Amino acid sequence: MCDTGEETSSMLIKDLLRQAGGAAVIDGGLATELERHGADLNDPLWSAKCLLTSAHLIRTVHLDYLEAGADIIISASYQATIQGFEARGYSREAGEALLKRSVEIASEARAIYYERCIEASGTCSGGEKVLKHRPILVAASVGSYGAYLADGSEYSGIYGKTITLETLKDFHRRRVQILAESGADLIAFETIPNKLEAQAYAELLEEEDIKIPAWFSFNSKDGVNVVSGDSLTKCASIAESCNKVVAVGINCTPPRFIHGLLLALKKVTTKPILIYPNSGESYDPDQKKWVQNTGVTDKDFVSYVDVWCDVGASLVGGCCRTTPDTIRAIYRTLSSRCRSVLPS
Repeated sequence: MCDTGEETSSMLIKDLLRQAGGAAVIDGGLATELERHGADLNDPLWSAKCLLTSAHLIRTVHLDYLEAGADIIISASYQATIQGFEARGYSREAGEALLKRSVEIASEARAIYYERCIEASGTCSGGEKVLKHRPILVAASVGSYGAYLADGSEYSGIYGKTITLETLKDFHRRRVQILAESGADLIAFETIPNKLEAQAYAELLEEEDIKIPAWFSFNSKDGVNVVSGDSLTKCASIAESCNKVVAVGINCTPPRFIHGLLLALKKVTTKPILIYPNSGESYDPDQKKWVQNTGVTDKDFVSYVDVWCDVGASLVGGCCRTTPDTIRAIYRTLSSRCRSVLPS
């Protein structure tokens, strides 16, 4: 049974959805936009490199997504780990400070956005920009162990027999503690590639008595299982049974697979379902780049949104290779959808 803190946590997403009219918008790809703004991410730290070199670019991208209509922005900590920073010569203390900084940057962007809303009277959209004062959540991103390895194993979920449940808990423990105390509204465990890591996260949340809620988001490359081959429903059941998890879903997965995965999730979870696919492009782990012209257009991507919501998704956004234009189109689709269901 939930204690009072867990009951409060469980209401976070539900309150957001209620105030958003039933469906909320998650932001889009971070690395793609950082590169568009001039960042060089050819580094094992990937987007987290900008925490060291270009914090202002991260803040700019967060603002771009808020002005596109995002209700939730995700921190630049997906590939930020204490171990990764230590490998670059930074102290443990410096690594912890950089994790905190990722959330601070997102929170700063939210504050700047609210100021812009006040300047624009807070109730209207300025051209293409959505300038509307509304609840906005900052989610602290936690990427998988495979993301830290930077060898493509986040897309296979195959870590080898030497990696155990305890190995994964020990790897993530301090990072999760730091992010839980960073001022974030929730923790986003993203691109979870296998059942073992999902179990590690669930046990960490309980063992460390993490005070803020979390979401679990898995990835799939066949539209049936998570990328390791583990059953999606078994993975999602771990999230369903953890009181500290307030939403469950799919990210970094081609849009064409989402409908079937949503139907599978609906069978095992009563929690809000979140969907933030990639553009549908293929990732080459050897070249460490996305294969051009293998994805879908923003128009095609957004054409799925109503169907996903009809099936049961209540939080929708984008992952790798999606942009503020994608999120703006999702915002408009969800806004129209909410207006259509309001009583006349």
